[in-house]
Amino acid sequence: MIKHQLAGFLLRWALSTLGMWISISLFGTIIGDYSVALFILAGLIFSLVNSIVRPLATVFTLPLILLTMGLFTILINTAMVALTIWLIPEVTMDFWGAVLSSIIMSIANGLVNFWLTAYNKE
Repeated sequence: MIKHQLAGFLLRWALSTLGMWISISLFGTIIGDYSVALFILAGLIFSLVNSIVRPLATVFTLPLILLTMGLFTILINTAMVALTIWLIPEVTMDFWGAVLSSIIMSIANGLVNFWLTAYNKE
């Protein structure tokens, strides 16, 4: 059980790192050194933000999510990307870059959820 959870977290971290690399490369600005460690850190921070902060934000904004028929989740995803970028001192990104990055990260998380669901059924 714990091995499955650890493997799931590592897979989420790896795909979050890949998604953050694509997002920061396309829509962000790196101040200082351009290194792989920066993207690994960004992936880890995004994974932690997505697993800790996002559920709380979703619960607190549930009336808005229901009122907008789920469209408010795009703003929640954007806020999670913006929080991740804010926590990384060497990266900056504007609002529309965060919106587009949230779409990329949603696709990456959807792939992880699909793979983990398929893996758990076996």
